[in-house]
Amino acid sequence: MSRRRYDVQLSSSAARAFRKLDPDVQQRLARQIDSLSLNPRAPGATKLEGEANLYRVRAGDYRIIYTIRDRLLTVLVLAIGHRKDIYRR
Repeated sequence: MSRRRYDVQLSSSAARAFRKLDPDVQQRLARQIDSLSLNPRAPGATKLEGEANLYRVRAGDYRIIYTIRDRLLTVLVLAIGHRKDIYRR
């Protein structure tokens, strides 16, 4: 049985934040982002309270905030940032 793969896309702000990170951090986050295509609701993913359809996954001191569009089989990464800054809006 083959599993459905989700298409993972980065918003422009998430892509910009990703490019500003150190290469070692980029590599670690890229692995985590790629894993979202196989299972966007993995055991390490947490649904954010008070937000409709927003999830968070940890990668060391960094967080990836994303939304899942099941009908389109798409994961949209909205924000990437250090844990001390990511939840500020």
